[in-house]
Amino acid sequence: MMLVEWVGPLATIQDLGRPGWFDSGVGVSGAADRASLRLANRLVGNPEDAAVIEVLLGGLMLRAERHHTVAVAGAPAQAVLDGIPVGHASVLEMEEGQTLRLGFAANGLRSYVAVRGGIDVAPVLGSRSRDTLSGIGPEPLRAGDRLPIGPVPRQLPLVDVAPVDGPPDGVLTVRALLGPRDDWFEDATALFAAEWAVSPDTDRVGARIDRVGGPALRRRITGELRTEGMALGSIQVPPSGQPVIFLADHPITGGYPVIAVVLDADVDAVAQARPGQRLRFRRAG
Repeated sequence: MMLVEWVGPLATIQDLGRPGWFDSGVGVSGAADRASLRLANRLVGNPEDAAVIEVLLGGLMLRAERHHTVAVAGAPAQAVLDGIPVGHASVLEMEEGQTLRLGFAANGLRSYVAVRGGIDVAPVLGSRSRDTLSGIGPEPLRAGDRLPIGPVPRQLPLVDVAPVDGPPDGVLTVRALLGPRDDWFEDATALFAAEWAVSPDTDRVGARIDRVGGPALRRRITGELRTEGMALGSIQVPPSGQPVIFLADHPITGGYPVIAVVLDADVDAVAQARPGQRLRFRRAG
């Protein structure tokens, strides 16, 4: 067991989500930054899809109720084990009674805490992920929660530390394919001109972005669009002209035109972009 002693802005349990339920109106959800979840799990010898703790900005404190092997990846929030700073993306051994505290990340948005054995809460529709839009899955963590840890896997951790770069804190460049509704705009390529900035209105559902110079996105077709399916990374443009990039907990359908879709390989980087961070789109394809 792990005891949650303190929680910052938000901490949820996430794995790689619950695919295959679109026909029931349920999205995939799962970790917003899937690569960091996989890395954290590999560091402790877990299967890559084991459930971990996704921590928004940092500020989490855990106490081990027995020995656990732990790793923190993603946004480089300073980890402190019983008052001693420890390395990011390294394998940590927590003895019974020891505490692990995450400070607030200087860059990036989401850190991932993996415990060897995985967070063993009951799955819902085959996943332990919290979907913040539909309310499916375990509740966000609160102080006093006790987290069950699964059986220790046979596979041993292979490295002591993963020297990976943290999320970039400068201008983030992401690749996007035009469509499927780029023809609804006077000049859809305006999306790739100049820069955008991530607005404070960003969460696990999507990252809303504001124009920083460059031309506005103007609709050529102003009529209503029939509701259609939405993919991860879709850049939907509501009447305000302020696009939103859909992330892990996005709705599975929508009625505003999608001007372009961020490549799947770049979605994790968008999920780590902080409010105020500049973003530029590069045309793919």
